[in-house]
Amino acid sequence: MSEPGKSGDLTSVAEELLEDLTAAKEEGGPLDIPGGIQGLLYRLRVAIEAVTTFTGKISWILVWVVFVLGFFNVVTRYVARFIERDIIVGEIFDLQWMVFGALFLLGLNYGVREGVNPRIDFWWADFPKRRKAIIDLVVHTFLFLPFLVMAIQVLWGWALSGMGRSFDGTWSTWKVWEIWEQSADAGGLPRGPIKLLILIGFILMAAQIVAEIVKQILVLVGRDDLAGVAAHEAPLRVE
Repeated sequence: MSEPGKSGDLTSVAEELLEDLTAAKEEGGPLDIPGGIQGLLYRLRVAIEAVTTFTGKISWILVWVVFVLGFFNVVTRYVARFIERDIIVGEIFDLQWMVFGALFLLGLNYGVREGVNPRIDFWWADFPKRRKAIIDLVVHTFLFLPFLVMAIQVLWGWALSGMGRSFDGTWSTWKVWEIWEQSADAGGLPRGPIKLLILIGFILMAAQIVAEIVKQILVLVGRDDLAGVAAHEAPLRVE
């Protein structure tokens, strides 16, 4: 591949980079998936991250939904000032905030997988892979995962009550849309579904943390090829 600085065509540089990545993938050959515990851990990671990929795609779609709803609300607000009439639709305004919340709740696990969480990068980037794996394994196992388990326990009853479950744990009907918590605001949307989504978001995040723990175990046993840890370039230092 030619050096980017010597090429005047950005498109050709991108094409060369794509060719190099494709060639590297072909040279790597098929992945050797072992049996036993290592194979089981790999399949568990792949299964969890298939769900993560799906929710990540939903989050990308919700970004555009939030944009469209926000644009509609802005337009109606300024048109209302111009014609001196209130035309803001309460349901649309409420829907914008709920979709905005859903965007982050369904993207939490994707963010964990892609390593977008902040780190002290000018130290972290120079650590060897095993040291990174040990640190992540300890933090995820003894801090992050217990916190999420406790959060799920707290949110479980709260979210289900928002969907209409009684305090004694029974349901008056399976038609939850008839009994879930309604908005206290005029023209507001029901609150039950977004409360349930908070619980689901934490469950998805906890599942991805389990996948991260599996990754670090695979790295420590020398199977980096099965771990699929997100690679990050060392950041530029500001001296």
